[in-house]
Amino acid sequence: MNVMLLGAPGAGKGTQAAKLIESFGLAHISTGDILRKAVADQTPLGLEAKSYMDKGELVPDEVVIGLVRERLQQPDTEAGFILDGFPRTVVQAEALDGVLADLGKKLDAVITVDVDKNALITRLTARRTCTACGKIFNVVTQPESTTGVCPACGGELMQRDDDTVETVTNRLDVYERSTLPLIGYYRDAGLLRSVDGNLPVDDVFAQVKAIIEE
Repeated sequence: MNVMLLGAPGAGKGTQAAKLIESFGLAHISTGDILRKAVADQTPLGLEAKSYMDKGELVPDEVVIGLVRERLQQPDTEAGFILDGFPRTVVQAEALDGVLADLGKKLDAVITVDVDKNALITRLTARRTCTACGKIFNVVTQPESTTGVCPACGGELMQRDDDTVETVTNRLDVYERSTLPLIGYYRDAGLLRSVDGNLPVDDVFAQVKAIIEE
């Protein structure tokens, strides 16, 4: 099963990806991970990507797509994969279609984790990060973190600058604008499925799992 997960910041997409990997043994294809590994390994594409990153510029689509192509050819993808964070635009989606066709692979489903915008704002502004160990907590769902002291190591819990209401609202607006065309693209392709991300984590996963096992 080859799937793509779409979801706004705070929708719980990462949690669902982790549960899919554990349950079905799918390869996790994250462009962030791919970029970091390619740069660390000093591959030709990794070095090219680093030249843009060092200048604070976006890595061009052709470089990212080249890295995704390389990742999709690795043996662990034969049992199935999850695309996480890619593509972000219709242009990238079209390029991905070409890569998959070249490799004799295809997407089986594109799953969107839909969460009410107000709920997303509540989730994201409730996040607190430990300045010592880096663990992330939520003051709504984890009351033990409301003291400002990390329950894990005793460090100070802080709200990140990008987790304020104003910043979170802007991030969600940007995501919505950039993702709507992508959702339309995959809906037109007959691949789009949606799950209710407002439900508890295990209930969301039950929906995702049902799609995978169809």
